[in-house]
Amino acid sequence: MKPFPNLVTDRLFLNQIKTTDIPLIVAYAGNIKIIQNTRTMPFPYFEEDAIAWINMANQGFKAKDNYIFAIRSKTDESFMGGIGLTLDVSQNRAELGYWLAEKFWGAGFTTEAVKAILQFGFEQLKLNKIIAVYLTTNVASGKVMIKNNMIKEAELKDHDLKRGSTLEQPEYVSLIQYRILKDEYEKIKNT
Repeated sequence: MKPFPNLVTDRLFLNQIKTTDIPLIVAYAGNIKIIQNTRTMPFPYFEEDAIAWINMANQGFKAKDNYIFAIRSKTDESFMGGIGLTLDVSQNRAELGYWLAEKFWGAGFTTEAVKAILQFGFEQLKLNKIIAVYLTTNVASGKVMIKNNMIKEAELKDHDLKRGSTLEQPEYVSLIQYRILKDEYEKIKNT
């Protein structure tokens, strides 16, 4: 098996999640603001959840249908969040997902990580299409997609049943979907 890919940007390393990351994963993902802005992360977030996420990442890499990377600071290689592509191999497309610890918000790290993942998806995995969705309440995530030249494709009303937050009852949440196609990426990749 080939080694796990390592992606490098100006300020970040994107590489394999490690068991040594578990304490920071639990601390960062346990923040209610992270849970409120993601589709499926549980709350409260426990060590078992981090272990399950790492196992899912490892199994996905072995199966070549899920590439989940740690987002790390290039200065000290500390864990900052996660980003990945879940492939639909039969359709040659993927869904992009990401989260970043609150203390790193607003500095452009997610935009930088998404750019690297799009490049990986199109140039290494040879995908035709990458989509990403965000909760309508998480406008900052939509800005990340726009900054990476993704195109709004759909509004999905009451699309997901969100569980695992501080809510007493699960609730339906609406999503906005963005996309970028290989030919669209090729036109703007050097900008």
